[in-house]
Amino acid sequence: MLPDRAVLAENLKLSLQSIRSHMLRTSLTVLIIAFGIMALIGIMTAISSIEASISSNFARLGANSFTIRNREMRIIIGGGGGGQAKEYRRITFEEAEAFKDRFDFPSLVSVSTFGTGSTVVRYRSRETNPTVSVVGSDENYLVTTGNELDRGRNFSPRELQFGENVVIVGAEVAKTLFPNNEDPLQQFVSFGNARYQVIGVMKGKGAGMGFSEDQRCVLPLITVRKNFSRPRMNYTITVSSSDVVEMESALGEATGLFRVIRGVRVGEDDNFDIARSDNIAQALIENMRYITMAASLIGMITLMGAAIGLMNIMLVSVTERTQEIGIRKALGATRKIIKQQFLAEAIVFCQIGGVLGIFLGVLIGNIISIVMGNPFVVPWMWVTIGVVLCVGVGLIAGYYPAAKASKLDPIESLRYE
Repeated sequence: MLPDRAVLAENLKLSLQSIRSHMLRTSLTVLIIAFGIMALIGIMTAISSIEASISSNFARLGANSFTIRNREMRIIIGGGGGGQAKEYRRITFEEAEAFKDRFDFPSLVSVSTFGTGSTVVRYRSRETNPTVSVVGSDENYLVTTGNELDRGRNFSPRELQFGENVVIVGAEVAKTLFPNNEDPLQQFVSFGNARYQVIGVMKGKGAGMGFSEDQRCVLPLITVRKNFSRPRMNYTITVSSSDVVEMESALGEATGLFRVIRGVRVGEDDNFDIARSDNIAQALIENMRYITMAASLIGMITLMGAAIGLMNIMLVSVTERTQEIGIRKALGATRKIIKQQFLAEAIVFCQIGGVLGIFLGVLIGNIISIVMGNPFVVPWMWVTIGVVLCVGVGLIAGYYPAAKASKLDPIESLRYE
């Protein structure tokens, strides 16, 4: 008897010969497996890219940042209850400024408010789409939000104190209004009911999570209070601790101080919400598990259909090659060798289809991701799972046809037409 390694090599050789001699059947079998794996890997690639985008967007704020707001941050994806997010009374300008003045922990504090979420910015005959947001803040805004200046400067103390009409624009706004490498600095743009002098341009960061700071205009806080005034304006406080190790201490001190400023009595619940940037990212990724579970189920159902199709094709192959099986048995092939041959053939079919499916899945998943503005990723864990699944599908789908082939009577097989 041939040693096991030699038998395996012989079975692989016979499998490849069978594949070459039945190209139509091979193509159909490979496509069945490829579409099953493509569905699974494609969905998982898109999900992995979304998770990478979430991590990237919130990582820029750093693990040492947190935000104080008047509305609870609650993220629910893929159904599930959880109720509505709690909303507390607004944070006033006086409360926000009092916190900034009195918070003496080693950190940077920024106070901001939205002027508008959709405006058109104009420069001469050029204008942006009505998707530019306007935010008012202070000298610490760029640091606490993870932004950097590409050119120009930050707000001066005088501009912040008197609310002068100066603006720091996002990269996309500058690109739209000042194409062909025009210098936007010291130029005047208009939006709302006023003109503003451009003193800075932020570095581009791209879009993500449904928003883009590249399409944002930042004004001094007092300027927004004057030019975008409305009743009951609400303010947000962002704190960036100087040391991530001291985050818990910073959170505790910030909570205690703002409770005093808001007049919360001992024993009463906080009437504000504090959200850590890294916790928000983790909450989003955690809620993605519902989508991952649903996608996995869809992929497994598709693979089950592929396994049934492969088993049917293998049974047809056994019937067509009955005489070949009889000849091999007459020459001394045992049941075990015949079974191994057909199992090897099924696994080879699956691996060829699996490689094609993985390639198409990664390609299609990343095309979807790029269209959504997310990064290119290769989900290596799911690629490995895909290879293992192909072996499993080959064993499951090929076992019954292989067992049937091994049990054929050699005399009857030689007579078969």
